[in-house]
Amino acid sequence: MSADHAIRARAVVKRFGDVVALDGVDLDVAAGQIHGLVGPNGAGKTTLLGLLLGLAVADGGTLEILGTRVSRALAGPHGVAGFVDGPGLYPSLTARQNLAAPARLRGRRATHDAVDDVLDQVGLTDVADDRTGGFSLGMRQRLGLAAALITRPRLLVLDEPSNGLDPAGKRYVHRVLTALAAGGATVVLSSHRMDDVEALCSEVTILHTGRAVFSGPISKLVAEHRELDYRLVTSDPAATRRIADETPGVVVAGHALVVRALVPALDELIVRLVRAGVAVRELTPVVSPLEAAFLELTEGNER
Repeated sequence: MSADHAIRARAVVKRFGDVVALDGVDLDVAAGQIHGLVGPNGAGKTTLLGLLLGLAVADGGTLEILGTRVSRALAGPHGVAGFVDGPGLYPSLTARQNLAAPARLRGRRATHDAVDDVLDQVGLTDVADDRTGGFSLGMRQRLGLAAALITRPRLLVLDEPSNGLDPAGKRYVHRVLTALAAGGATVVLSSHRMDDVEALCSEVTILHTGRAVFSGPISKLVAEHRELDYRLVTSDPAATRRIADETPGVVVAGHALVVRALVPALDELIVRLVRAGVAVRELTPVVSPLEAAFLELTEGNER
């Protein structure tokens, strides 16, 4: 395996009885990258995350993690941390005590300063000595992230890390993951939140019925997508509608000022508006480019 890859999977198959959860999945994740994993319910995301965490082993194909070939469950390489289906916490213990536990399980002693540092990173300093049984879902998610961080992972695997987060909690999580990747660690996260994936990830893998229907840069996925709908707010709606009607490749949809176009036609429309002295105040995709591409790929690949 190339030294610049944290994960390399080839033709990975995982079955549960007669159910094929993963059907020949290929995956390459570069070191220092935040890689998104998206797909409908039942697509195989949780199964793949479980393989990356060493909770199960593939029935076919090859999987290499951090330069080590994984061939049996619970035998993954050191330096991998994360959670699937929510973090496992001890509700009768405090946040601080919950962080000491995973470190001890890996043969490490979590110092007071190390615990304080990760609690600060996820914004839980004020509740460090509170029992986690009373924590909200978002607080538990952040504490689960802190528990993974305390082990100083080289590969962090997260299942829906933004689940239940308020805007402040989401900002903490985004900041932590971005800093980890900047420091050379690799992050693989599964999420139904397309805005999170677009904000954090440079590359994405879309799973559907156990198969990878796309894997690569988000920019390539969006560039290959067909025309999108955009909400357009300007200083002169009447002139905007007239100019849009006269611009090749642009369609005005409905009574609201929503235009449908490929990017080149949209660029031409903006140029024409500016030349006409019309100020563009807002240009927003009605559905995010990633979500639109996701829907097209998954709805168009039914088996």
